[in-house]
Amino acid sequence: MGGRHGNHMNEILLIYPHCLEERLHDEDASVVPIGLFYIGAALEADGRKVEILNTHPMRGRPEIIEKMIADRKPDVIGFSILHANRWPGLEMARLAKKIHPGVPVVFGGIGPTFLWEHFLRHFPEVDYAVVGEGERAFLELLRCLERGDRKAVRRIPGIACREEDRIVFNGPGSPVEQLDRLPDPAHYFDFQHLTSSRGCPGRCTFCGSPAFWGHKVRFHSPSYFVNQIERLYRRGQRFFYVSDDTFTLQPDRVIAICKDILARGLDISWAAICRVKDIHEELLYWMRKAGCVQISYGVESGSPEIRERLGKKISQTEIRKAFRLTQAYGILARAYFIYGCPGENADTIQATLDLMDDIQPLSVIFYILDLFPGTALYADYIRRSGLTDDIWLKRVEDVMYFETDTELGPEKILEYGRILRTGFHRGLESYIRSLQLVDLPELYSRHADFLSRLGMTLSHGDYAGIEEIRDKAGLAEWLYRRSLGYHGDHRAFLGLGVLLQKRGAHAEAVEVLDQALGLFPQSEPLCVCMGVSLMNMGRYWEALTLFLRFPESVQGLQYAALCYGALGESSKASAARRRAAELQSGSFSPKY
Repeated sequence: MGGRHGNHMNEILLIYPHCLEERLHDEDASVVPIGLFYIGAALEADGRKVEILNTHPMRGRPEIIEKMIADRKPDVIGFSILHANRWPGLEMARLAKKIHPGVPVVFGGIGPTFLWEHFLRHFPEVDYAVVGEGERAFLELLRCLERGDRKAVRRIPGIACREEDRIVFNGPGSPVEQLDRLPDPAHYFDFQHLTSSRGCPGRCTFCGSPAFWGHKVRFHSPSYFVNQIERLYRRGQRFFYVSDDTFTLQPDRVIAICKDILARGLDISWAAICRVKDIHEELLYWMRKAGCVQISYGVESGSPEIRERLGKKISQTEIRKAFRLTQAYGILARAYFIYGCPGENADTIQATLDLMDDIQPLSVIFYILDLFPGTALYADYIRRSGLTDDIWLKRVEDVMYFETDTELGPEKILEYGRILRTGFHRGLESYIRSLQLVDLPELYSRHADFLSRLGMTLSHGDYAGIEEIRDKAGLAEWLYRRSLGYHGDHRAFLGLGVLLQKRGAHAEAVEVLDQALGLFPQSEPLCVCMGVSLMNMGRYWEALTLFLRFPESVQGLQYAALCYGALGESSKASAARRRAAELQSGSFSPKY
């Protein structure tokens, strides 16, 4: 069995545990942090075999997690720990120690960076904590364990551990100054979430990122970053999230990245997080041309006083300009808002509603203010309350600010959240119909893509089930038709065809879809959609010719069986149904 000190540490298991609580929207929390891939790449480049496991899909299925750990024979297990996933991480570490006695367990990430003493003092299943960036520290730890040199471990910068009855820490390691010297994780792993820089110059009181990465921002070169994208692209990845804290801090660098993406012919779509201060028209032009479809901005509050308390140094003018320009270039502008803040009241909530009506975001994420180690707000809370980090011995994900403020409470917070969400949903139709896009012919196909994506959120996506948004079908149809006014967009044709079918306008649907098939003759979803309308018009033979173009399509065969049945061809109908059932029971998955 692996995990004995003095042995080769060649089999490394890195685990990203699931969060303690279930979420309605877990798109961000369920994604393996990019830092874990960088550590894995550093170990792989050193000749070790690394496996990265994400247990988010296995949440609530402990027997599967236990089997996954038991089936492997790791020499070392590393856990990527936030605050929300620390309890599942601890439980898995305990389980790993039971299954593989003697295996060293290492905790790293933002949680242990600020709570290393807490973990080592209270949880014997944690042997080592990586504080800060982990590529160098983790690799040096493995080398010391291979040599069986326990004394050397305590001298590794960035590693905290126990020594007899003491907890020792040699201080943080120095940040990686030349990011391009790090092995590219895309050589070894597949992922969608990218980062082209580390660090943030901001002083937001609610954010631990600057304390983790530092206030000095370090950058990958454009070529390194685009090389990484291209490696993933060649393996089939087409959509990416750029999760830098300050992606647009150097606009010329971002423009160089965009031009390189275009020069290499990488047909990708991507989303980014940006600062409103950095935004200007040339930057947005190149970002849109290179495939950017969404930018998220941290707005936080409509109240300047709240933003000041949160350390968010942005003005109403900067916010307004960034949102107007972003959406003018056909990029969906998403706003992050935080509520339940120091000084929050009905007036500050109204100020946020007023700002929303002013900037007209097309997507909004509302967060309740949390207090996390590594932030100024958390340090202030510990000072005021006289408590210690032992508050994290409670089986909770986080501490909400409103729980520490007598002026707030759960009833108020629930009401504020309801007011904000309802206000956004009721205003969305007006925001969409007010869209003004720049008149640049070279962006017409991008405008069509933007409008059809937005239409799809209303007819089939996130907004389809929200009652407060009025006339979703009519608004989606308006967007699809406006999209097609710019360019023959596949998504717009399909969305419009489906909407016309739903309201029984089959002749008009056939007309629209016939035009679409002139541009996309091999499109399976367009053929199936048109075939359905032809069936509804009693034109079964014509519908059959469309369905039978795709003999491996479960949906096409099911509709073909209905056509054969309507035409009295019972034996052919039975054969089509059998083939559809065979395909459905196998590994076949339809493309639409």
